[in-house]
Amino acid sequence: MKLLFVDTAGWMACADESDPAHRWAVAVRDAWLEGGGFFVTSDHVADETLTLLRIRLGIEAAEAWWRQVDDSPRVRWEYVTLARADKARTQFFRYRDKDFSFTDCTSFVLMRELKLREALTTDHHFVQAGFGIKP
Repeated sequence: MKLLFVDTAGWMACADESDPAHRWAVAVRDAWLEGGGFFVTSDHVADETLTLLRIRLGIEAAEAWWRQVDDSPRVRWEYVTLARADKARTQFFRYRDKDFSFTDCTSFVLMRELKLREALTTDHHFVQAGFGIKP
């Protein structure tokens, strides 16, 4: 199965037409789906995305995004269990020279566990953590 992790910045770029990366992100998303790929995301990423959508675009946009991704058979949900959160917390405090968010660290843990090498995102932290980002 062809999997691509989607981070908050990737979801936001797809949803927000005013985002500088919107056209690029939509093109990558559509090409990935047309190629038979699936997306992986997490409950922590959804938390961030819903909050940002509500703040930037309004509650209706957040609700529309949720309905679209939650109902999609092409989105695989991963949950940050206690064990995953413990690993993420270790990374969060280990990399003092980086300004990774805790959600970033949970995403890195998931991606390593699932052996995913790339993410749909504009967040440079993924590159700093050793992952590729899609364009």
